[in-house]
Amino acid sequence: MQYLLLIYRKESDFAKMTEADAKQMSADYGVFTQSIVQSGNFKGGDRLHPSSMATTVRVRDGKTLTTDGPFAETHEQLGGYYLIDAKDLDTALTIAARIPGAKVGSIEVRPVYAM
Repeated sequence: MQYLLLIYRKESDFAKMTEADAKQMSADYGVFTQSIVQSGNFKGGDRLHPSSMATTVRVRDGKTLTTDGPFAETHEQLGGYYLIDAKDLDTALTIAARIPGAKVGSIEVRPVYAM
């Protein structure tokens, strides 16, 4: 089954990181990503631009409305994701706990409907 692992953290904390800390986090993500590629769990994933670059689209009464920024104000912002294949939820949760961002933010794990 496929699971989407959504990576959340405070963007303001990320902006305060030292260059050395940012390089270390990037290296940690590289190691994690390679481990799930090698295990066969990796299906896709990317880092996202800051939520300030988001545009939200709504259609109301047949009219398309766009708003700059994310859909809702939240404590943490969506910063990236991994799409994985795992045999069950427990396996997906184990993989999610290894994501470096879990140490400073949160990882939402959601099963994906097969289309």
